[in-house]
Amino acid sequence: MTNIPAASGRAYTYRISIVAAIGGLLFGFDTAIINGAIVFLKRQFSWSEIQTEIAASSLLLGCVIGASVAGVLSDRFGRRRILLLSAAIFAVSSVATALPNSLGLFCAARMVAGTAIGIASLLCPLYIAEVSPAGIRGILVGLNQLAIVTGIMISYLVGWALSSLGPESWRWMFASAALPSILFYLALFWVPESPRWLAKEQRYGEALTVLGRLGEFDAGGRLEEIKAAIAEEGGSLAQLFQPGLRLPLIIGITLAIFQQITGINTILYYGSIIFTEQAGAQSASAALWANVVIGAVNVVCTIASLFIIDRLGRKTLLMIASGGMGISLAILGLIFLLQPSAGSLVLALILCYVGFFSVGMGPTVWVVIAELFPTRIRGRAMSIATISLWVACMFITLTFLSLVKAISVSGAFWCYALMCVFTFVFVWRYTPETKGKTLEEIERNWGH
Repeated sequence: MTNIPAASGRAYTYRISIVAAIGGLLFGFDTAIINGAIVFLKRQFSWSEIQTEIAASSLLLGCVIGASVAGVLSDRFGRRRILLLSAAIFAVSSVATALPNSLGLFCAARMVAGTAIGIASLLCPLYIAEVSPAGIRGILVGLNQLAIVTGIMISYLVGWALSSLGPESWRWMFASAALPSILFYLALFWVPESPRWLAKEQRYGEALTVLGRLGEFDAGGRLEEIKAAIAEEGGSLAQLFQPGLRLPLIIGITLAIFQQITGINTILYYGSIIFTEQAGAQSASAALWANVVIGAVNVVCTIASLFIIDRLGRKTLLMIASGGMGISLAILGLIFLLQPSAGSLVLALILCYVGFFSVGMGPTVWVVIAELFPTRIRGRAMSIATISLWVACMFITLTFLSLVKAISVSGAFWCYALMCVFTFVFVWRYTPETKGKTLEEIERNWGH
């Protein structure tokens, strides 16, 4: 076959990566829309703190389920088909979540939405990593994180804009995700299957065609390299616990957990409650506008990360991010202790915390997890790491309001600051640098 020009191939790679990243946008929107809706839900149904935590975290149980099945299904049926499934679930669940009149029905609908998020959280970065050249893989996988934070930003804007509709404005907030979900489903028909998955299934002609369209200078040689890497793998889940791959599994799981237990989703899910109940916001609308500002900083810093992740490297960014997050949280806890009504200062420190997360911990953890594992078992290995991430996220979401009630908001943020310290030490001691290496080179290094 004849390869297309490298420039055209790179443009094609960007196009299909952007389509795949729409799943990340829906992930971010569906995850964070609860921030705008939770104030109205809590008031309308007179939920207690525990009921509010259950409502907010019900989505995350679905995320665990989705991430649990996504790896096995994608290894069996292909990355593209399972992404199509997630798009369909996104569309159906967005309407279903707008209809309930009880906590039980609401949680059930959110669990269904969570399965789509769990699938997308695993497969979107996985797919992008498998179609990307090593030199721009960090940027392209980072596009998925940019899509996630863009979805979060859009959800905050939608929540603020729809808050004027009254007590039941939360229904329109959830239903508004139906249209982008349908667009994502349709766009996926113009996206090819992953060449690495095609090679694993011995569909070499199709894999060669896709590699050529991606602008590989030597598509045949690249295919042979992928085939050689696949031939060395047994492909069983048990292999992950063998000496050569045990360490990357531990690293992937630990980074996924640290990304969550450093507290980011206390801001993303409960920001409106923090501002109304802890920082003295005068109205729900004012609190939701503060969320919009946070979302804007989130997007800007994530964009910045795309330009430096392949220059500074993964490890450096993770250390900068965890250090900056820990300092911001420590000072934030002190402010809540000494002057809790200082809303502007609280917002400024939260912006610093979110900025450090967005430039490092947010995108870089997903990039590293997508790079650590061999081709044949990458789907299942990423599934384990992603399940760990969602379990940690569910734990934080299910305990934050109760933790604030037990030890104060200052104590809660100091706990998360301590987790940032542990993250910094772990990255410094154990996390390898994967910048500029092909997935096959990373795999060979684990063999050594």
